[in-house]
Amino acid sequence: MCATHHPSSHILCPQCDLLVALPVLQDGHKAACPRCGTTLVTQWESPRQRPTAYAIVALFMLLLANLFPFINMKVAGITSEVTLLEIPGVMFSEDYSSLGVFFMLFVQAVPALCLISVLVLVNQVNLPDKLKRTLARLLFQLKSWGMAEIFLAGVLVSFVKLMAYGDIGVGSSFLPWCLFCLLQLRAFQCVDRRWLWDDIAPMPVIDQPLKVGVPGINQGLRSCPCCTAIVPADQLVCPRCESKGYIRKRHSLQWTVALLLTSIMLYLPANLLPIMVTELLGSKYPSTILAGVILLWNEGSFPVAMVIFIASIMVPTLKMLAIAWLCWDAKGHGDRDSERMHLIYEVVEFVGRWSMIDVFVIAVLSALVRMGALMNIYPAIGAIMFAFVVILTMFAAMTFDPRLSWDRASDSTHEESSEHGK
Repeated sequence: MCATHHPSSHILCPQCDLLVALPVLQDGHKAACPRCGTTLVTQWESPRQRPTAYAIVALFMLLLANLFPFINMKVAGITSEVTLLEIPGVMFSEDYSSLGVFFMLFVQAVPALCLISVLVLVNQVNLPDKLKRTLARLLFQLKSWGMAEIFLAGVLVSFVKLMAYGDIGVGSSFLPWCLFCLLQLRAFQCVDRRWLWDDIAPMPVIDQPLKVGVPGINQGLRSCPCCTAIVPADQLVCPRCESKGYIRKRHSLQWTVALLLTSIMLYLPANLLPIMVTELLGSKYPSTILAGVILLWNEGSFPVAMVIFIASIMVPTLKMLAIAWLCWDAKGHGDRDSERMHLIYEVVEFVGRWSMIDVFVIAVLSALVRMGALMNIYPAIGAIMFAFVVILTMFAAMTFDPRLSWDRASDSTHEESSEHGK
């Protein structure tokens, strides 16, 4: 099926490269790729008011969460409390600046910057076009690195770990932080990438006829990974967002394998070396990730022990195996089951960030447990290595091009998908 190009009615699926003709959507509906099921466009009701309201309230909750005490602990008559801003300060004072930087960036700075970008772009604030394009690029590239909700999960796990030592309480900023986590996720969810970019600049026009149901690579076309514009394959710079791109990510497998091997080399010492040290009445007790899981299990905290085991041990291991499998399949091996590879890739992308939960647990414990000669907790080298393992595997998933798995599909599969899409 050939069609004249109407910018608002066609899109190349970013996951499988299939050219899809978009239907007219009603409010509250979305369009999905007929081949891989990826959500392509979402038509939100009140697309300006909803994200604006969520973002404003989220930023206000973030401000409140940083003004008052966050959590407190009482042991043998000694009380310790900590604010959110004190947590990275402890990391810096203990010569673990990298953990402090991770906390400031992933938990506070990235979500705040993305929310401000949402407010500016959705409400069409009068700014230079170049600045708008820069903010939009930052928004969609950085929002997956925001980990406020993962930090909240780490705080809850910390409560369970500390209950054995004393009384744990929440401060005035705990509820605002919980609301911030929910509202910032909702604000990002209500912003559709394609709608936002159409709001910033019109979609570039393609003169050649388009064949719906046929991959862009077979038509000499590529999708801009930033703004979803359809551009000729040999055009390196997108005329709308000015992002540089290629028909397939350059050296995708080489970068993915290199990052994967680096993360594997760090993963072993991250599990063998202590991630934190507990100083109790002058005696120091180093603890590894697995030792922490065993301790929680022996204390009867079975759900929390399972959460830590899954997030910090099982997920990174399975994620590295899954990325290796994706590369193996994309290289031309395996049984060419593109749908299964796509499912694996989506799972890898979703769960990767949650392995940071143990790093945030250590940050909370180190900041809160400061009780002089009675009890202190410090981060250790294993925590830094584990944080880098998580970050490297996230980069590995980002550098992998999922379209490589679909490129191996036969022409008959393309035709079947096209018919199914009609």
